[in-house]
Order: sequence, then C-alpha cells, then structure tokens
Amino acid sequence: MKVMMVNGSPRSKGNTFLALNEMRGIFEKEGIDTEMVQVGKMSIRGCIACGKCSRLDRCVFDDAVNGSRALFEECDGMVIGSPVYYASANATLVAFLDRLFFSSHFDKTMKVGASVVVARRGGCSATFDELNKYFTISGMPVASSQYWNCVHGLEPGDAGEDGEGLQTMRTLARNMSFLMKSIALGKERFGLPEKEEWIHTHFIRRQD
Repeated sequence: MKVMMVNGSPRSKGNTFLALNEMRGIFEKEGIDTEMVQVGKMSIRGCIACGKCSRLDRCVFDDAVNGSRALFEECDGMVIGSPVYYASANATLVAFLDRLFFSSHFDKTMKVGASVVVARRGGCSATFDELNKYFTISGMPVASSQYWNCVHGLEPGDAGEDGEGLQTMRTLARNMSFLMKSIALGKERFGLPEKEEWIHTHFIRRQD
C-alpha cells in the first residue's frame, strides 16, 4: 500500500513537514510506503477552465500537476499538508490541487484522504475544511483523528513542541492505515460501490 503526501509549504523542512513526517513514521510501522511531493515553492498556475483536459486526459499546462498524476492514481491514500495563510491554504497548493483533481479522470472512489494544517494560532479549522472538500467531491473517505488535524508553530521546528498536535498526527496515521487496509479487504470481497450514470444538471434553464 502507498500514500501520496503533498507538502504545500514553501519551507520544505518547516512545521508542515514535521507534521507530515510524524505521520510517515507511523505509516512505515504499518508497512505502508509513502512518497512526499513538495509543491510549496513551485511555479504552478491556477486552472483556467479551458476544458481541454476532457479531451487530452491531462492538464494543458505540463508541469508538476501532470507529473504527479501517476502517483495519485497508484496510491491508496493521500495526505495534504498546508500552512495557514489568511485562514486558507497556500495558494500554490490550491492551484495544484484544483488542476490535479479536475484533470485526472481515473476513479478515485475509496482512496482515503486526510488533510493536515499548521498555523501560528488561528485559521486552522477553515483551512482544514477547505482541503477536505477535494476528497468529499471525489468519493474519497476522509480519515479522522482524536482532534482536528492541526499542529501549531511559527518558526521552523516549533511544531516539534506541540505534543498534542504531534499525537494527533500519529493517531491520524494509525486510523488512516486501518481504513485503507479495511477498504482493501472490502474491495476484494465486495468490490467498489455501484455507480449510477451521472445526472448533470444546472440551476439556470433557458425558457422557451
């Protein structure tokens, strides 16, 4: 089994990395491989809604988004980590996720997702909710922990002093491991849930 870990912080070894690395240690003990994707400092533009990915089956902008697609498809779970900027995720990370989720058309059903947020003080819950929406629109179960998945710290290394936050990360990794393994067993016995043909509706209709 494998987990894709996305670090949205521009500080590759900062507090977001510490939180993700705390999880990675548990994944290793659980026999689950991990691969870290560092996107915080990359030059990644946002989606322009051109719709070309529906024909090309990839994003029209050939950057780290297309480069991460194969890893996303093969993994059993994804962890997204972000610092908090104005009660929101890093804009580069959001651009990466918007385009990755929208342009990758493989079935994401039952891949397990988890989001991790790091802040000096506030804005964690808003950012946590923002990141979880990528999973819930994609049929991906969201792993939970003993508290909201947040760690606190300002300067690099501060998160190492947040004992409760790091414990929350370890609990999250154990719960996520259990969920991925349970889903794998369920897929072997029952398969994936039946899918209906998508009913595509709009809120505005032309009047005759």
